[in-house]
Amino acid sequence: MAEPLKNRHDFVLLFDVKDGNPNGDPDAGNLPRLDAETGHGLVTDVCLKRKVRNYVALTHVADQDEEGNYPALPEGKRYEIYVREKAILNLQHKRAYAKYQLTPEEKKLPKDMQKAREVIGSMCANFFDIRAFGAVMTTEINCGQVRGPIQMTFARSVDPVVTSEHSITRMAVTNEKDLEKERTMGRKFTVPYGLYRAHGFVSAHLARQTGFDEDDLELFFKALEQMFEHDRSAARGEMATRGLYVFKHESELGNAPAHALFDRLTVVRKSEEVARDFGDYVVLFDGQPVAVGQVFDVARDVKLTRWY
Repeated sequence: MAEPLKNRHDFVLLFDVKDGNPNGDPDAGNLPRLDAETGHGLVTDVCLKRKVRNYVALTHVADQDEEGNYPALPEGKRYEIYVREKAILNLQHKRAYAKYQLTPEEKKLPKDMQKAREVIGSMCANFFDIRAFGAVMTTEINCGQVRGPIQMTFARSVDPVVTSEHSITRMAVTNEKDLEKERTMGRKFTVPYGLYRAHGFVSAHLARQTGFDEDDLELFFKALEQMFEHDRSAARGEMATRGLYVFKHESELGNAPAHALFDRLTVVRKSEEVARDFGDYVVLFDGQPVAVGQVFDVARDVKLTRWY
C-alpha cells in the first residue's frame, strides 16, 4: 500500500504555446483569454485540471475490463474519472450506495455518520479526480462534499501576449444547394508565443481525508509533465510543459508561506526583443539559474526540486 502523504508541497508550473490558442473563451467567440487591463494571457485552472484528468484516463485505459470498468488495484484504489464527458453523476453515486447495500434518500446523506463516511470514502477511493481536486456531490443522490488536497491558480503569461486572427477556408460545402459557392470561410485565433506560469498547492492534511497518497502525487506530477503531449489539436498549436518546480516541506503544515517561496522563483526575458521561444527566457531562483535535477535548500526544512 502506498505511503500516505506526509509533506505539504507547493509548485510552479511553466508551459508555453506557439501559434495556438491555449484556452479559448466561449463567451468571446473562442478568443484566447486575456487580462483586459494588462494584456497578459490567461488559462483557467479548470482547463489545466481537465488535461490532468484526460491524461490519467488515457494512461489507465489498459486497466479497463470488457465492460469499461476499472478493476481495483491491490490496495483497493481505482483511477476512474468523475468529471468526464457524458458522465451521469447520479449513476456514479448509486454505485457507492450499492457497494454498502444502502438505499439513497433523495438529496440526503445517510443519517448514520458511519454509513455517510463509507459512501463518501467509496467515491474518493474510486475516482482519482475526487481524491485530488475534491467534488461537490450533492445531487439527487447525495454523496456529500469533499475538499481536495490540490488547488491550482489560473495560469498567467509572463509577458503580455498578442492575439492574431486568421481567415481560413474550406473547399467542401455542407449542402447540395451550396455547390455554387467557391468555398466556406472561417476564423481562427492564435497567440504567436506565450510562456504561462501557474501556481499549485498540495495539502497533506486534506490528502489524508481523501486518501490521496504518494503514488497519486507522483501520477499528478507526471500528468503535469506530459499532459500536452497527448492533447494535440490544430487549434492549440504547439504546447509544452517547460518546467515543474516543486517546493517540498518537511512537515504536514509546511515550513514557509507559499507566496514567499514563489516570489523567489523568477522568469526573466534575456533581452528586450519580442520572445518567440522558451530559450528567450531564463528561470532563476534567488538570482541563480535552475539546472535540471538541481535541488536548492530554500529555508529550514524546505527544498526546491526541478522535476522536469
